[in-house]
Amino acid sequence: MNQTIQPVSPLWESFPARQAQPAGSVKEGGSIFADIFRTAIDNVRESEDDVAKKEYLLSTGQLDNPAEVNMATYKAEAAIALLVQLRERAMNAYSELSRISL
Repeated sequence: MNQTIQPVSPLWESFPARQAQPAGSVKEGGSIFADIFRTAIDNVRESEDDVAKKEYLLSTGQLDNPAEVNMATYKAEAAIALLVQLRERAMNAYSELSRISL
């Protein structure tokens, strides 16, 4: 029973690449609000991917400056906070609009 150990590959190489939408382009039937949320979600994903890459590089000794991991982490935290604030504002606006009687 002779088994070989497979090499470890980074996680971000296994995911398909996402196609970025140009700013200001609205799909058929879409809205500017959907584009804003899509952009915010993509920003969170990209910043989280950057943190994962930096952590991998740091753990394998390929990253010379460990402060880059902290900066990437703070950027990811800011992106998440922005997305949460956008969601809360949208939910508050929706609840205000639903209270209006026509």
